Amino acid sequence: MPLIERPRTGPSATALARSPLPPERLLPLVADHPLPRMFDRWGPFPAVERVDGQDGAWDAVGKSRTLRLGDGGAVTETLVEFEAGRCFAYELTGFSDVFDRLVRGVRGDWGFEPDGTGTIARWTWEFAPRFGRGLLVRLVVAPLWRINMQRMMTAAVRELSR
Repeated sequence: MPLIERPRTGPSATALARSPLPPERLLPLVADHPLPRMFDRWGPFPAVERVDGQDGAWDAVGKSRTLRLGDGGAVTETLVEFEAGRCFAYELTGFSDVFDRLVRGVRGDWGFEPDGTGTIARWTWEFAPRFGRGLLVRLVVAPLWRINMQRMMTAAVRELSR
């Protein structure tokens, strides 16, 4: 069962970017983009330093990998949805850093909508706060993460669209 059922109810952050590439070309590039190149350290958020346990392309529900973070922590990422050319979603669970004190997990969704000959990409993180942490996540973590994810997404989509 997914960590977060739809419709969304937890604190969330969303970023958008436009690419001249069509969705069916952009989605696999984003899904397989090396996470250490995208997730650099910013503010209170550690970088992803390496990815362990990924076998092949990130393109099938049930695939799982471990993200090793710059603060010494780790988190498990599991692909929970994948529709070629349209979307993919993953869940982050088992944080072993400060995030573990704030959230039970995160659901990340990437959506790719045609826009003329290009694509509007949407990336959303929905947080599942721990008991008593919802307000902190909603008022501090989610807004800071939104700034960070917009910065990362803009750079990644620009790079991948070349």
